[in-house]
Amino acid sequence: MENLPFQQPGKFYKGNLHTHCTNSDGAWPVEEVIRRYRLHDYDFLAMSDHFMERYNYPVTDTRAFRDEKFTTLISAELHLGKMLNDELWHVLAVGIPLDFEPPKEGEDIVAISKRAADAGAFLGIVHPTWYGLQPDDARILPFAHAVEVYNHGSEVENDRGDGWGLCDVLLNEGRRVQAFATDDAHLLTHDVFGGWIHVKAESLEPDALLESLKAGRFYSSQGPQIYDIRIEGEEVVVDCSPASAIMLSGRGSRATKEMGKGMTSARLPLKRFKDAYFRVTVVDDHGRKAWSNAVWMN
Repeated sequence: MENLPFQQPGKFYKGNLHTHCTNSDGAWPVEEVIRRYRLHDYDFLAMSDHFMERYNYPVTDTRAFRDEKFTTLISAELHLGKMLNDELWHVLAVGIPLDFEPPKEGEDIVAISKRAADAGAFLGIVHPTWYGLQPDDARILPFAHAVEVYNHGSEVENDRGDGWGLCDVLLNEGRRVQAFATDDAHLLTHDVFGGWIHVKAESLEPDALLESLKAGRFYSSQGPQIYDIRIEGEEVVVDCSPASAIMLSGRGSRATKEMGKGMTSARLPLKRFKDAYFRVTVVDDHGRKAWSNAVWMN
């Protein structure tokens, strides 16, 4: 259970991986974006401006905003070539070098994404529902670490923020992909502070956060907190903030749940999930959710 963060050393840090400023199409300069996230008690931020010619291929330098209480991850959103539905590709690359070079002659989305991964980046397949990304698109990026399963901007702007459909397809195929939630903030009005991750790491250093991201030592949330997920005998035990539903989902239609009011713990049978994986969803009284990564049993 290597990717269960709750038994790992360190502490949880709250952050957003998908954010934009005036270096691409965001409404606010980088210093104001970071100021607002800090005011909302975030521990880290990835400024992922669009890596496109029209913006002079920016990799926004946020190192000056790091201190002992807050840090940043150098990031960009990569775009190159078209998907099956003729939409431009979007791939999030968190932890790329500041000198990451623009697209080389002959590169496609696979090549530039692989170059980012080889340079140390955590790669996310972002907002799949927003622009119709299909499983066959995702299959050409087998080295991508994760799927963006909740994009707050896409949700509030056009009801297309849920990416679990794609993530579950890949999980059902046996692909050990992670799942993360973000804002994808551009305007800092309706599209902000709605989805984030809690990363378990031994320090707030960027390299420590990046290592934990790649290992899947994090969970995602719109509000609820998950305090622990553990296996005791034939049960999965979940401890969390007050919830109206605590669920396990697995391969195909496999699922189980406990429903109630103000629940802070649940014991759910493991038997149906032993040959593959399970993931946890916690729902609070306002309908907000928290999600674990998939926990593989084999």
